[in-house]
Parts: sequence; structure tokens; C-alpha cells
Amino acid sequence: MSPDDDLPRRADDVLVVLARQDLDPLSVEELHARIAGLEAEIVRTRRKIEGAVNHRATADALFKR
Repeated sequence: MSPDDDLPRRADDVLVVLARQDLDPLSVEELHARIAGLEAEIVRTRRKIEGAVNHRATADALFKR
């Protein structure tokens, strides 16, 4: 856990906006579409993490840390 986890996020932080959004007016189809979009973003984020980890491992191997 980071020390910054306790700090308030910016008001325009996309996660804050998503968490505050009222889901009541959305239809079941819209909720499914929202989930699909969020799952796609999770996959994209995991790929970014994997790329960063691989990049770091390559750099560490190059410089033999």
C-alpha cells in the first residue's frame, strides 16, 4: 500500500468519476457494454504492466543488476 492511497484523488480522476456515476438510469444492455469496456481497459492495463515488467527485466539483464 502506497502512502498516497490515503490522499484524496483529483476530482476529475476517471476512477472517481466512474465510481460516482449513478447506474440506475442505465439499461441492462448499457450495463453489459460498460462492463465490456471496463474489462477491455483491464486487459490493456495488464498488457502495459507486463510490458513495463519485461522492459525492466531486459534492462536489468543488460546491466546485470
